[in-house]
Amino acid sequence: MTRRVLWTMVAAVLTAAMCGDAAAQTARRGGQPATGAAARGRAQAAPAPAKPSPGAGPIILVETVKGNIEIETYPNEAPKSVEHILALVKRNFYNGQRVHRVVRGQLVQFGDPLSRDMTKRDYWGTGGSGNAIGVGEMSPKRKHLIGSVALAHPGDPRQADSQMYIMLMPQPKYDGHYTVIGRVISGMDVVQKLAEPDLIRRVTVKEPGRAE
Repeated sequence: MTRRVLWTMVAAVLTAAMCGDAAAQTARRGGQPATGAAARGRAQAAPAPAKPSPGAGPIILVETVKGNIEIETYPNEAPKSVEHILALVKRNFYNGQRVHRVVRGQLVQFGDPLSRDMTKRDYWGTGGSGNAIGVGEMSPKRKHLIGSVALAHPGDPRQADSQMYIMLMPQPKYDGHYTVIGRVISGMDVVQKLAEPDLIRRVTVKEPGRAE
Protein backbone atom coordinates (compact mmCIF):
# COMPACT_ATOMS: atom_id res chain seq x y z
CA MET A 1 0.00 0.00 0.00
CA THR A 2 1.45 3.40 -1.00
CA ARG A 3 1.83 6.28 1.45
CA ARG A 4 -0.62 8.34 -0.60
CA VAL A 5 -3.31 5.65 -0.38
CA LEU A 6 -2.69 5.24 3.37
CA TRP A 7 -3.06 8.98 4.03
CA THR A 8 -6.22 9.07 1.91
CA MET A 9 -7.75 6.15 3.81
CA VAL A 10 -6.92 7.71 7.19
CA ALA A 11 -8.45 11.04 6.14
CA ALA A 12 -11.60 9.30 4.92
CA VAL A 13 -12.03 7.33 8.14
CA LEU A 14 -11.39 10.44 10.25
CA THR A 15 -13.93 12.48 8.32
CA ALA A 16 -16.55 9.72 8.38
CA ALA A 17 -16.18 9.25 12.11
CA MET A 18 -16.55 12.96 12.80
CA CYS A 19 -19.53 13.35 10.50
CA GLY A 20 -21.16 10.33 12.07
CA ASP A 21 -20.72 11.74 15.56
CA ALA A 22 -22.17 15.10 14.50
CA ALA A 23 -25.16 13.45 12.82
CA ALA A 24 -25.83 11.27 15.86
CA GLN A 25 -25.73 14.27 18.17
CA THR A 26 -28.10 16.19 15.89
CA ALA A 27 -30.51 13.25 15.77
CA ARG A 28 -30.54 12.94 19.55
CA ARG A 29 -31.38 16.67 19.77
CA GLY A 30 -34.16 16.32 17.23
CA GLY A 31 -32.21 18.43 14.74
CA GLN A 32 -32.18 21.49 17.02
CA PRO A 33 -29.16 23.36 18.42
CA ALA A 34 -28.24 22.45 21.97
CA THR A 35 -29.55 24.77 24.67
CA GLY A 36 -29.18 25.20 28.40
CA ALA A 37 -26.42 23.18 30.11
CA ALA A 38 -25.29 21.53 26.86
CA ALA A 39 -24.77 24.88 25.16
CA ARG A 40 -22.95 26.30 28.18
CA GLY A 41 -20.68 23.26 28.28
CA ARG A 42 -19.78 23.74 24.63
CA ALA A 43 -19.05 27.44 25.19
CA GLN A 44 -16.77 26.61 28.12
CA ALA A 45 -14.71 24.37 25.84
CA ALA A 46 -13.69 27.35 23.68
CA PRO A 47 -10.21 28.76 24.39
CA ALA A 48 -9.84 32.04 26.25
CA PRO A 49 -8.61 34.74 23.83
CA ALA A 50 -5.02 36.03 23.89
CA LYS A 51 -4.04 34.72 27.33
CA PRO A 52 -1.44 31.93 27.42
CA SER A 53 -1.91 29.17 29.96
CA PRO A 54 0.49 28.93 32.92
CA GLY A 55 3.52 26.91 31.89
CA ALA A 56 2.84 27.18 28.15
CA GLY A 57 5.83 27.47 25.84
CA PRO A 58 6.60 29.66 22.82
CA ILE A 59 3.68 31.00 20.80
CA ILE A 60 3.32 30.23 17.10
CA LEU A 61 1.94 33.10 15.04
CA VAL A 62 0.20 31.97 11.85
CA GLU A 63 -0.47 34.78 9.38
CA THR A 64 -3.15 33.84 6.83
CA VAL A 65 -5.02 35.69 4.11
CA LYS A 66 -7.99 35.90 6.47
CA GLY A 67 -6.18 37.09 9.57
CA ASN A 68 -3.74 35.99 12.25
CA ILE A 69 -3.85 33.02 14.62
CA GLU A 70 -1.81 32.62 17.81
CA ILE A 71 -1.11 29.12 19.14
CA GLU A 72 0.43 28.46 22.54
CA THR A 73 2.59 25.32 22.70
CA TYR A 74 2.90 22.58 25.33
CA PRO A 75 6.57 21.57 25.54
CA ASN A 76 6.11 20.09 29.01
CA GLU A 77 3.72 17.42 27.74
CA ALA A 78 5.02 17.03 24.16
CA PRO A 79 8.66 18.15 24.20
CA LYS A 80 9.93 16.38 21.07
CA SER A 81 6.83 17.22 19.05
CA VAL A 82 6.90 20.91 19.97
CA GLU A 83 10.65 21.09 19.34
CA HIS A 84 10.13 19.53 15.91
CA ILE A 85 7.37 21.95 14.90
CA LEU A 86 9.21 25.01 16.22
CA ALA A 87 12.32 24.01 14.28
CA LEU A 88 10.25 23.80 11.10
CA VAL A 89 8.69 27.20 11.79
CA LYS A 90 12.09 28.81 12.37
CA ARG A 91 13.33 27.61 9.00
CA ASN A 92 10.25 29.08 7.27
CA PHE A 93 8.91 25.63 6.38
CA TYR A 94 5.25 26.73 6.54
CA ASN A 95 5.57 30.03 4.67
CA GLY A 96 3.58 30.02 1.44
CA GLN A 97 1.73 26.78 2.16
CA ARG A 98 -2.04 26.50 1.94
CA VAL A 99 -4.84 25.06 4.00
CA HIS A 100 -5.13 21.64 2.38
CA ARG A 101 -8.03 20.10 4.29
CA VAL A 102 -11.16 21.45 5.97
CA VAL A 103 -13.95 19.42 7.51
CA ARG A 104 -16.50 22.20 7.92
CA GLY A 105 -17.36 22.86 11.55
CA GLN A 106 -14.92 20.18 12.72
CA LEU A 107 -11.27 20.80 11.82
CA VAL A 108 -8.81 22.77 9.68
CA GLN A 109 -5.52 21.17 8.58
CA PHE A 110 -2.27 22.48 7.09
CA GLY A 111 1.43 21.66 7.01
CA ASP A 112 1.98 19.93 3.65
CA PRO A 113 4.68 21.60 1.52
CA LEU A 114 3.06 20.13 -1.60
CA SER A 115 0.21 22.60 -1.03
CA ARG A 116 2.38 25.37 -2.45
CA ASP A 117 1.83 23.84 -5.88
CA MET A 118 -1.75 24.01 -7.16
CA THR A 119 -0.93 21.47 -9.89
CA LYS A 120 -0.28 18.87 -7.16
CA ARG A 121 -3.59 19.35 -5.40
CA ASP A 122 -4.52 15.68 -5.82
CA TYR A 123 -1.52 14.85 -3.62
CA TRP A 124 -2.10 17.43 -0.90
CA GLY A 125 -2.12 15.80 2.50
CA THR A 126 0.59 13.28 1.62
CA GLY A 127 3.66 15.47 2.09
CA GLY A 128 5.80 16.52 5.01
CA SER A 129 9.34 17.49 5.97
CA GLY A 130 10.54 13.92 5.45
CA ASN A 131 11.58 13.60 9.08
CA ALA A 132 8.99 11.91 11.30
CA ILE A 133 9.11 12.81 15.01
CA GLY A 134 9.50 9.15 15.97
CA VAL A 135 7.44 9.25 19.15
CA GLY A 136 3.82 9.78 20.12
CA GLU A 137 3.42 12.19 23.05
CA MET A 138 -0.23 11.86 23.98
CA SER A 139 -0.97 13.34 27.39
CA PRO A 140 -4.18 12.99 29.45
CA LYS A 141 -3.69 16.64 30.35
CA ARG A 142 -4.10 17.81 26.73
CA LYS A 143 -7.37 16.90 25.09
CA HIS A 144 -9.12 17.56 21.79
CA LEU A 145 -11.22 20.62 22.62
CA ILE A 146 -12.24 23.61 20.52
CA GLY A 147 -9.01 25.30 19.49
CA SER A 148 -6.74 22.35 20.29
CA VAL A 149 -3.87 21.89 17.83
CA ALA A 150 -2.69 18.34 17.18
CA LEU A 151 -0.44 16.46 14.77
CA ALA A 152 -1.85 14.38 11.93
CA HIS A 153 -0.30 11.01 11.11
CA PRO A 154 -0.88 8.12 8.65
CA GLY A 155 -1.96 5.60 11.29
CA ASP A 156 0.91 5.68 13.79
CA PRO A 157 1.44 8.73 16.05
CA ARG A 158 5.20 8.13 15.90
CA GLN A 159 5.02 8.96 12.18
CA ALA A 160 3.62 12.47 12.76
CA ASP A 161 5.68 15.15 11.05
CA SER A 162 4.71 18.63 9.86
CA GLN A 163 0.95 18.41 9.33
CA MET A 164 -1.23 19.79 12.10
CA TYR A 165 -4.94 20.37 12.55
CA ILE A 166 -7.02 22.77 14.63
CA MET A 167 -10.21 21.51 16.22
CA LEU A 168 -13.47 23.38 15.62
CA MET A 169 -15.39 21.05 17.94
CA PRO A 170 -14.48 18.74 20.83
CA GLN A 171 -13.48 15.20 19.79
CA PRO A 172 -12.62 13.12 22.88
CA LYS A 173 -12.34 9.97 20.75
CA TYR A 174 -9.02 11.30 19.41
CA ASP A 175 -7.52 11.70 22.87
CA GLY A 176 -4.71 9.19 23.30
CA HIS A 177 -4.33 8.70 19.54
CA TYR A 178 -2.97 12.06 18.35
CA THR A 179 -0.41 14.34 20.01
CA VAL A 180 -1.86 17.68 21.09
CA ILE A 181 0.94 20.25 20.84
CA GLY A 182 -0.95 23.43 21.62
CA ARG A 183 -4.10 25.52 21.61
CA VAL A 184 -5.37 28.61 19.80
CA ILE A 185 -5.36 31.56 22.18
CA SER A 186 -6.19 34.25 19.63
CA GLY A 187 -7.81 34.20 16.19
CA MET A 188 -10.27 31.36 16.57
CA ASP A 189 -12.65 33.43 14.47
CA VAL A 190 -10.02 33.36 11.72
CA VAL A 191 -9.72 29.58 11.97
CA GLN A 192 -13.48 29.26 11.49
CA LYS A 193 -13.27 31.28 8.26
CA LEU A 194 -10.45 29.30 6.67
CA ALA A 195 -11.16 27.17 3.61
CA GLU A 196 -9.24 25.22 1.00
CA PRO A 197 -6.93 26.50 -0.50
CA ASP A 198 -6.41 29.62 1.64
CA LEU A 199 -2.82 30.87 1.71
CA ILE A 200 -0.64 30.80 4.83
CA ARG A 201 1.57 33.81 4.30
CA ARG A 202 4.00 33.36 7.16
CA VAL A 203 4.46 31.39 10.38
CA THR A 204 6.80 32.65 13.10
CA VAL A 205 7.63 32.00 16.75
CA LYS A 206 7.52 34.41 19.66
CA GLU A 207 8.08 33.87 23.36
CA PRO A 208 5.13 34.17 25.79
CA GLY A 209 4.44 37.76 26.78
CA ARG A 210 6.47 39.24 23.94
CA ALA A 211 4.73 42.07 22.13
CA GLU A 212 4.75 42.16 18.32
